[in-house]
Amino acid sequence: MTTNKSLAKAMRVLKLFSAQEPRLSLAEISVRLDMPKSTTHSILKSLVAEGLIEKIGGEAYALGTGILALSQTVRVNVEIRDRAAPHVRALADQAGESVYLTFREGDRILYIYAVESSRRLIARTAVGDRMPMHCTGVGKAILGHLPEEEARGILERVGMPRVTPKTITDIDVLMADLREIRERGYSRDDSENEMGNYCVGAPIYGANGNVVGGCSIAGTDPEIIGARAPALSRALISTCLDISRNLGYVPSSAIRAVYAGAL
Repeated sequence: MTTNKSLAKAMRVLKLFSAQEPRLSLAEISVRLDMPKSTTHSILKSLVAEGLIEKIGGEAYALGTGILALSQTVRVNVEIRDRAAPHVRALADQAGESVYLTFREGDRILYIYAVESSRRLIARTAVGDRMPMHCTGVGKAILGHLPEEEARGILERVGMPRVTPKTITDIDVLMADLREIRERGYSRDDSENEMGNYCVGAPIYGANGNVVGGCSIAGTDPEIIGARAPALSRALISTCLDISRNLGYVPSSAIRAVYAGAL
């Protein structure tokens, strides 16, 4: 309850700023929200630390550049989700398993859309979850298609916590796995994030040629990464390529070669 109240107060502070009043003092914010100055100052301090508020001079506050980053993320999420959703639904129908769409958000992935099977192990939806990349099929697919230096940097910054007994926690072992993923065109998740859950994942590219997200097929059937993997991965990679093209991506010759081998 305390966390919810603090969040509500922070939102009230952010909503005070407008084009007409881009700068406000601590005293003005305190009076308008009928909050003690000490409480208002504490909230402002937290928002400044997150980059959502900036302190201007000695007294005034204004919205920070972090707000722009959040709005950009929302716009990109919506753009990717809306263009990808029909492809995700078609893939789920074809595969008969859960299909997840994720967006790369810095060093982590954000689940932004899903068509989930009634057979999945966890009752709640994964949409809205932020996850590290090392332990999910779709995260490993993204890492595997980044430059090795960039992928290693992400793993070193975020760490590789053990989620299940099968989570890969050794960076050199995972880097070797990522090289295989790059050659193969798709990743495999052998209960590395959720015991009894198996997954194949592939990357999605944006118009600038960078990996912007990924898509995965997941379920409780071990053959998803076994006998069914060739057929499922072909359908998955084809779907990811269609989504990438819808985002303005034109595959390079190297990527076309990987796709050709996988398809």
